[in-house]
Parts: sequence; structure tokens; C-alpha cells
Amino acid sequence: MSNNIIPYRAEDHEQLVAIWHRAVTATHHFLTEEDIEFFHEMVRNEALTGVELWTHYDETNKPTGFIGLDGTKVEMLFVDPVRHGQGIGRALLKHAEELKGNVLQVDVNEQNEGACAFYRHYGFVQTGRSELDGSGKPFPLLHLELRPS
Repeated sequence: MSNNIIPYRAEDHEQLVAIWHRAVTATHHFLTEEDIEFFHEMVRNEALTGVELWTHYDETNKPTGFIGLDGTKVEMLFVDPVRHGQGIGRALLKHAEELKGNVLQVDVNEQNEGACAFYRHYGFVQTGRSELDGSGKPFPLLHLELRPS
């Protein structure tokens, strides 16, 4: 696997939106179609450019996943579902650690069991919980933090 991670490129925007959509459809089974469409518009119009975004590319220079950071907080991390389990998410988190240090935070949907397991396996621990997500929707969030070991 290539560890080619570079900053956001506008020419890849639609490919990143498509990765987000495929990943959410594959992992966020608790969302309705209306919910997905609501968040899809946010991702397409503002979310990707509102954070420090880093994209992972494969050996053919095709985007395979991305991580969005706001300081030491991971605001988003999505990997194309056909590439799940290949170390891309781990590589993106390692890149974030190299940039920001090894104290990172992330909020993860409690109902997204795969993401919860991924972050816990990486070493994140729960520091809190909210009943509503950042948009005020009833999707509980777990607040996780990665601390130096």
C-alpha cells in the first residue's frame, strides 16, 4: 500500500465526496436517506474545505480516503469501503499524529460500531458522550481521545 498522503486538491473534490457517500452508505446504517442527503450537501458544499484535509492516494494516484483536522481534533475520516481493512485509516491517523502530536480527539457516532471499534483498536479512549450530533440530530456521539502511551 502506498502512503502517499497530500493536502486537499480541489480537482479531487467530487471524488472525495463520492468516497464519503460510499463510506456512509456502507457504514452508517442508522441514517435515513433524508439524513444522508442532508449531510451529503454539507460535505459537498462546505465540510471538506472547512477543515485541514489530507488525502490518501493509491499507487495509481487515485484518492482512497481522507482525514479532516481542526487543530488536534479529527473532524472526519473516511475510506472508500472497497479499501476498508487495508491500513488506509491507520495511515491517515498516523499522519495526523505526525502533524499534530499524539494527543488527538474525535467524535464518533455511537451507532457506527465499526468506527468505534477502529478508534478503540487504534488506542482512543472514551472521555464523554453527547445525545445529539453536531447538527442537533438525535445520533449520539462518543467523545474519544488518543493519549500518549
